[in-house]
Amino acid sequence: MQQDIVTVGVDLAKTVFQIHAISAEGKVLVRRQLRRAEVLKFFAALPPCLVGMEACASAHHWGREIRALGHEVRLMPPAYVKPYVKRGKTDAADAEAICEAVTRPTMRFVAIKSVEQQAVLMLHKTRDLLVRQRTALINALRAHLSEYGIVTSKGPGGVTALVKLLHEGQEKLPAHARSALHTIAAQLRSLASEIDRLESQIQAWHRADDTSRRLATIPGIGPITASAIAAAVPDAALFRSGRQFAAWLGLTPRAHSSGGKERLGGISKQGDGYLRKLLVVGATAVIRMARRDATRQPWVAQLLERKPVKIATVGLANKTARIAWAVMTRNEVYAAAAA
Repeated sequence: MQQDIVTVGVDLAKTVFQIHAISAEGKVLVRRQLRRAEVLKFFAALPPCLVGMEACASAHHWGREIRALGHEVRLMPPAYVKPYVKRGKTDAADAEAICEAVTRPTMRFVAIKSVEQQAVLMLHKTRDLLVRQRTALINALRAHLSEYGIVTSKGPGGVTALVKLLHEGQEKLPAHARSALHTIAAQLRSLASEIDRLESQIQAWHRADDTSRRLATIPGIGPITASAIAAAVPDAALFRSGRQFAAWLGLTPRAHSSGGKERLGGISKQGDGYLRKLLVVGATAVIRMARRDATRQPWVAQLLERKPVKIATVGLANKTARIAWAVMTRNEVYAAAAA
């Protein structure tokens, strides 16, 4: 019976995996649960077949392992699989839906990331976590010092001034307040050191990766953004166009059209929020330069004449995403004359 299996749907979990396998005619041949240690043994005994899984936690690991056994593995966004669940929410129903969804000709798939790409993304996510923790500590330091009338300007320079004022005016502060504030200052110094260390590793990977270096030639994309895109998008050819790539990042308008009437709202904000944030931050820097010197970015200057700054920033991030897709698919560097 196992020799007739052509398609398998796998509902991933930590310890118990649900399998749904069908033949070429659609007949259900296997519907069972597997323990974690049994998964690879099960697929090792099967002839090469199509294996579908949701792109969730550990999906890339299992995708690499099962693909190494000779199978064709395809990952799908969970939101695209959900419509194929007929009724109820069970592991068996989910596995059946995955098995059906993976065979659809219009289904969109997620490229399986390599071990190195996942490691680089882990560097990015850890750095992002530490940056958010640093922001929380800065806000706490500002709030506590303002209780004693110590206030300074915003931005990184203001933080340096706050720490300086803390040391200069610590004799005026109660002992318990000094203890608490020095703890925050020490945490800020430690976080700054760890963030610098992670950024150094990201920079080293960026310099060694060809795709990341080509992406960094685009205005508004630096080593951090370039390395994040290169690691998060193993195969840009999975997107049919630059617009589809921008839509995956949530940078295209949210459509709600019916009866021939088109209604476009704000950006959808779907997809990878981390990449979207990096692109918008980069676009903000380009907008800032264009407002100082319109000759450097004529297209941006014309856009600013028609649209508010925030809308122009998101529009530029959308365009940057499309250019990034073209750079990745064509294996070329950015050329301003062709943009």
